[in-house]
Amino acid sequence: MRSKSSIINARRFGHRGAYDRTMNQQLNRWLFWTPRILCILFAVFLSLFALDVFDGRHGFWQTMLALLIHLIPVLFLILVMAISWRWEWVGAAFFPALGLVYIWWAWRRWHWPYNFWNCLTIAGPLFVLGALFLVNWLYRAELPSKA
Repeated sequence: MRSKSSIINARRFGHRGAYDRTMNQQLNRWLFWTPRILCILFAVFLSLFALDVFDGRHGFWQTMLALLIHLIPVLFLILVMAISWRWEWVGAAFFPALGLVYIWWAWRRWHWPYNFWNCLTIAGPLFVLGALFLVNWLYRAELPSKA
């Protein structure tokens, strides 16, 4: 890892090779980790919707069963993310497909404009994740194997 001053000096004196390599390494690291971290954050966001089972109307086991049922989409998302961690093409294919399935399922359940915002809130990040995993897959030869 080069120090910041050596990169600045290399750039100042016209030796762009070290600067470009460092920037490419940073971009590659960013490109590798961004879809994975955003997928984890999206799973946490979706799991927040499962908290409505704790309303106090049911017993302990009924509440735990309801929580498990509410977390099925999150568990499926984590499964796809775990597979996509190694094989990026899976994420590039499955996340947009999950977004389309959600739009198909949710579109007639709410009236305008709620159906649009609801679909944008849930399906939008899935499309972004699919695009990031696609870019990650296309440039995987340049990415570090152990980031």
